[in-house]
Amino acid sequence: MPYIEPPGAAEFIPEHATPGGLRKAVQSCRGCDLYAHATQAVFGEGPSSAEIVFIGEQPGDEEDRQGHPFVGPSGKLLDRALADAGIDRSLVYVTNAVKHFKFEERGKRRLHKKPGGLEIRACRPWLEAEINLIQPSIIVCLGATAAQSIFGGTYRLTKERGQFVRNSWAPHVTSTVHPSAILRAPDEQQRHIEYQKFVADLRKYTACGRDSANRALLFRIPEFRDNTCVYGPLRARKSSSAFNCRAAFSRFWVFWIKKKSRARPGYLRGLLGHFANHALVVVIVL
Repeated sequence: MPYIEPPGAAEFIPEHATPGGLRKAVQSCRGCDLYAHATQAVFGEGPSSAEIVFIGEQPGDEEDRQGHPFVGPSGKLLDRALADAGIDRSLVYVTNAVKHFKFEERGKRRLHKKPGGLEIRACRPWLEAEINLIQPSIIVCLGATAAQSIFGGTYRLTKERGQFVRNSWAPHVTSTVHPSAILRAPDEQQRHIEYQKFVADLRKYTACGRDSANRALLFRIPEFRDNTCVYGPLRARKSSSAFNCRAAFSRFWVFWIKKKSRARPGYLRGLLGHFANHALVVVIVL
């Protein structure tokens, strides 16, 4: 009997996707056979306005049980590395290329098993839907599986690691090792070396993110998604809320004053003096 390729997740994606809607819909996904043995689907988490998205391979045993991404040993290492690189973990979005845990049982243990190409392709619509909502400036693929889910099967992490490329998914897309690869290093010394390389990669993303975020800020406005005020590209969306317009105006001027103050230390003092003089004139006229 010929093998029938899984139908894929596209038919399970809600027509009008929102973060909450996607998170609910993914639990009903039957795009491949992994749902049959996993405890639950594990969707991405983080702010919808995140400038950086980290994509891993798939949930692990702890993630499958708890229903949250990167909460196991690899997640704890990622948290520590982000802190060492100066990246606020609460401001980034983390997800996986495959949403269900693939494993093999050894007694009472469930050991990770690498997802196949069919499963990666079947789950890709969920990843695309997440990226379309967030529209990040930077995507970081953690490991070969995540990188190949975006770049294709010919992508080689060992050759392309740390190199930024422009992609239809984001202006800056790159890759590095998955934290689990560091944990699998043969000894403590090698783990330390690999960890330092990993942190160095993350610092590159920080530098790239500052420039990208400053440029993107001028073209983003706030809007509401699932009762949360977030920022979306001006070219793609419009906001009718007066509150949103005021928030966008305030955010722009805060950014501009900070930028000018860094370039010219006396700028903020002069600006305050300028406003004070005009305020005095208004008071006298009134």
